Amino acid sequence: MRSPSATTQRCDYSTVQAAIDAAPNHTAGHFVIKVAAGIYKENVVIPYEKTNILLVGDGIGATVITASRSVGIDGIGTYETATVAVIGDGFRAKDITFGNGAGAGAHQAVAFRSDSDRSVLENVEFRGHQDTLYARTMRQLYRRCRITGTVDFIFGNSAAVFEECVIKTVPRAEGARKSARNVVAANGRIDPGQTTGFVFWNCTLDGSKEFLALFRAKPESYRLYLGRPWKEYAITVYAGCYLGKVVRPEGWLPWRGEFALRTLYYGEFDSRGPGANHTARVEWSSQAPEQLVGVYSVENFIQGHEWIAY
Repeated sequence: MRSPSATTQRCDYSTVQAAIDAAPNHTAGHFVIKVAAGIYKENVVIPYEKTNILLVGDGIGATVITASRSVGIDGIGTYETATVAVIGDGFRAKDITFGNGAGAGAHQAVAFRSDSDRSVLENVEFRGHQDTLYARTMRQLYRRCRITGTVDFIFGNSAAVFEECVIKTVPRAEGARKSARNVVAANGRIDPGQTTGFVFWNCTLDGSKEFLALFRAKPESYRLYLGRPWKEYAITVYAGCYLGKVVRPEGWLPWRGEFALRTLYYGEFDSRGPGANHTARVEWSSQAPEQLVGVYSVENFIQGHEWIAY
């Protein structure tokens, strides 16, 4: 694995964490760390002083960073389970896979956690089951990524936009035969004054090959929901997305009873595909009017025109 600086300096490290540790602190420009093809079995932390780190792999499935921490192991909580955890602002990653291999039988097991403001992840794969991607805080953009999971597998309280991502649910257990109510997004907005929420633009939602096989055998038992409200003021919007047949007609799932149903905002605009059954959606969701959709653009929702190079 090579870690070049902005000049001609090149260094080799045996772990991703060693390369991160060797990077300069508080860099103004991006510091590129090239992660060669291979499987890196480690937990990686990018602390607050390591700003503008850019991890570049050799492609999804070729460069893989994976570990297997999960809640209930050694008494750790969800926050500590992350395989890759980023705090330093300006983080970038492309052409790489982040995974948590704790397995379908484990509890919460995060593959990637981000508190990095102005972070961009492009052509990155996130593999996991429950709580795969913890978009915890700050402004984040996920572009042409692949995300797999089971329960609440995209969650947190960031302002996060997902563009042209492929999002697939997987079985909860190997060879599972019992019913499953899987959920994509569990947004954690806790205050009406927060400018946070999850927005999905032109994404594809469907089941993995294994999940689809179970769905075909028992379509009423294997279900995928667009989201449920983790916190009281949850915001989740799907715009121009393709929804596969595994998406339930009602679309959304309550968290517990009536919790947050009067304070959340769940919206869809121009959904398509067999799962885009607008007339059957729960009454506490909305079909977003076209004039409102612009509020949730990259430019307006996360001020992307100020810090994202297209």
